[in-house]
Amino acid sequence: MIVGVGIDVVDVGRFERALRRTPGLATRLFTEAERGRSPRSLAARFAAKEALAKALGAPPGLRWLDAEIRSDSGGRPTLETRGTVASVAERLGVRGWHVSLSHDGDVAVAVVVAEG
Repeated sequence: MIVGVGIDVVDVGRFERALRRTPGLATRLFTEAERGRSPRSLAARFAAKEALAKALGAPPGLRWLDAEIRSDSGGRPTLETRGTVASVAERLGVRGWHVSLSHDGDVAVAVVVAEG
């Protein structure tokens, strides 16, 4: 059963400029494991976190660092949740996640499906 679906699109150039303009932004948005990636990859991960929030109904109080976008051994994106995000997901009956990331040119996009 699908609990929720979210999608988000990020302008990579604009996102990269925001990261340069606001030095602490990366540490507020991304876990330590996520931060070493390229700006394009970070933009896609930010889109995934936004899509995740939408899939959960955009409840207030979600923390950016309570969701981490990882890659499995084959490079496929996966989602690990904890804290505020895991709590909302559990309340909604989410048992699994499906994540798709893409970037082309100056656009990054992500889709997140919450499965119950």
